[in-house]
Amino acid sequence: MFCYNCGCHLSEHDFCTSCGADVSLYKKVIRVSNMFYNEGLEKAGVRDLSGAIVSLRQSLKFNKDNIKARNLLGLVYYEMGEVVTALSQWVISKNMQPEKNIADEYIDRLQSNSGRLDSINQTIKKYNRALAQCNQGNKDLAVIQLKKVLSLNPRFIHARQLLALLYMDRGEWDRAERELRRCMEIDRNNLQTMRYLKEVEQTLIPEEGEKPVTKRKKEEAVRYQSENELIIQPLNVKEPGRSGVATVLNLAIGLVIGLAVMYFLVMPTAQSKARNEAQETITKISNESDGKTVRIQELEGQVASLKGDISSLNQQIEGFVGEDGTLQNMEGLLHAAASYLKEEDIVTVAADLETVSGKVDMEQMTEGFQDLYGAILAKIGPELAVQYYNTGNDAYRAGNYPEAIEALVKAVNYDAANVEALYLLAQSYNQNGNGAEAIAAYDKVIELFPGTQRARSSQQARDRLAAGN
Repeated sequence: MFCYNCGCHLSEHDFCTSCGADVSLYKKVIRVSNMFYNEGLEKAGVRDLSGAIVSLRQSLKFNKDNIKARNLLGLVYYEMGEVVTALSQWVISKNMQPEKNIADEYIDRLQSNSGRLDSINQTIKKYNRALAQCNQGNKDLAVIQLKKVLSLNPRFIHARQLLALLYMDRGEWDRAERELRRCMEIDRNNLQTMRYLKEVEQTLIPEEGEKPVTKRKKEEAVRYQSENELIIQPLNVKEPGRSGVATVLNLAIGLVIGLAVMYFLVMPTAQSKARNEAQETITKISNESDGKTVRIQELEGQVASLKGDISSLNQQIEGFVGEDGTLQNMEGLLHAAASYLKEEDIVTVAADLETVSGKVDMEQMTEGFQDLYGAILAKIGPELAVQYYNTGNDAYRAGNYPEAIEALVKAVNYDAANVEALYLLAQSYNQNGNGAEAIAAYDKVIELFPGTQRARSSQQARDRLAAGN
């Protein structure tokens, strides 16, 4: 452990033996950060990735310079399929510790595999498209897109959870359970996965059936009481046979009666039933014909609706790959990061960042996107501010006030603490006839840098403008 003040190695004492700084609280903070790191490492080892993310974020809250925790956090995000968020953590780690940092190897592996980068872009595009289709009610198309996402990135937990949720909405509980089980294989204690899985299991558990009713066996004999005796008379016992002539005569009479009953009663009934069945068949065929006509009309309506959906999807695709598309924004930010890591001209990096910031609403972007953008901007901002200030100063002295305003606005945006750039911007507005903007810029100088010579000069210039001189 090293002193935060002078960088010397700390001993067991609560003060630095080199500079005398009190490091007791600092040591506690570092120990707590390391404790959360060790906890996150243990959770990651047993595939409790969600718990590991919580612990590692706590570790970074106590010590943002904990390089091991930040690199491990990037690995956990990568294992969960969130490659952009993982990359942002590794870029920040490299900025904090440029030398002897394993994050270099992780970044190089991604940059050297162009196919992998293209797969990442395709995954982001298709997942965003699936989300949009869910919001529009096109759930079947969303399922198709999510399957493509998982074919490119099988460990993308958010995509797999969304696919399981769509299966649950369609009543395909077995498929939903299968996807959720795969999520559990990647992240065992993911609360969202466990909540969905509980719902699926409650649906799939069969209800307890009623106990089978045992049928009573047929009585084999009839019992009855006769005075003081119990009489048992067996059933199905044939009576003694009569004479053969009587039997034949009875059979003949029965046959004649049966034929008469069949001719006068059964036959008319059968004919009537046959006519009714024929009529029902005719009616059914007629109804089916009418139903098919209605179905054809419905299908034609669905075809028209699907054509509208295809047109809408084409517009969405243009939005993703066009001038303001999500994919281009992500590619622009990654290009800026790559340019910075290759130590190219910072103006090139700045151009990429300005292109990205001009196309997106930062508040609507992911946390990883914002972290990566902020880290690059913080690293190159002061040096860019100096370049834009020099450009604006030259333009001001040459009397080209619009060009000076354009350059000085960028200088102030990249370094808000540059009093000279802010004061010269106010002067440029004043000379260009933009009174309201000049007053606002003078007010900012007075507010941010009170008591300085520039603040006093700004107050005098503002008073003259307000008085109309």
